[in-house]
Amino acid sequence: MYFESLAAAWHMEGHGGYVWLAYALTATALVLMVWLPLARHRRHLRWIAADQRRQVADSP
Repeated sequence: MYFESLAAAWHMEGHGGYVWLAYALTATALVLMVWLPLARHRRHLRWIAADQRRQVADSP
């Protein structure tokens, strides 16, 4: 293995903070790129269902 211990992998000779921050920001961006469109799609489907219910309630 490249690092002798988990602590050494975490620290990465003083560069660990930057590396892990870059990983965290990348993971956050990827999660948001998946989650936001799904949430928007669900919201749009709820809006369509509510609009259909309103149309049915307004019809004579």
